[in-house]
Amino acid sequence: MESLVQLAADPTAWAALATLVVMEVVLGIDNLIFISIITNKLPAEQQSRARRIGIGLALILRLALLGTIAYIVHLTQPVFEIFGKGLSWRDMILIAGGLFLLWKATKEIHHSLDPDPEERTGGTASLGFTAAIGQILLLDLVFSIDSIITAVGMTEHVPIMVIAVLAAVTVMLLAADPLSRFIAANPTVVMLALGFLIMIGMTLIAEGFGAHVPKGYVYTAMAFSAGVEVLNILGRRARQAKRKAA
Repeated sequence: MESLVQLAADPTAWAALATLVVMEVVLGIDNLIFISIITNKLPAEQQSRARRIGIGLALILRLALLGTIAYIVHLTQPVFEIFGKGLSWRDMILIAGGLFLLWKATKEIHHSLDPDPEERTGGTASLGFTAAIGQILLLDLVFSIDSIITAVGMTEHVPIMVIAVLAAVTVMLLAADPLSRFIAANPTVVMLALGFLIMIGMTLIAEGFGAHVPKGYVYTAMAFSAGVEVLNILGRRARQAKRKAA
């Protein structure tokens, strides 16, 4: 208890907490985009429940990993080499997660451009609840490990990490339903979000092979693309309003 009081009185601890909360929220956006796209393929009555379960699993995974920090840190140590490049368990997890994101996003883009027969005739859900949770759990694991290792590199205080994780997951819970509704109501946003997933997947693979990609570049590109799409949406709504008024 005394150590917590000392930590609360330390200005550097508060600065680390603020930085870590922002970082965890930004990293959580990647996870949330994937969860939104996956759950929107479920029946309407199951979507909100699946999102809550997916985000709950992310929280459980991150808190569990925080309890095994000593082991998690060792995941960054090389276990074997490929073409002279040492790969750690973290690297292999990032590469596998990136490949999964590339496969999933490419598959979803293909389905958007060439829908299945049942979708052409007005079919609804194309994914089972268990399959959706399984895919969300897989990506939760990848994003959670990357998030916790990044947090360990920023601070050595576990309470700060726990608060940052709780804050990020709270933001995800609050944003999940509105983001999913927005994606569902704007079909062009789905393609943009899938493009984001491809970019994130490529970034994970690059990071896994030791090519550091500054996150600022990635998120700046995402923010710019999202801004252009917002202008497109506003333009479409203005044209629709003019047609109705005429």
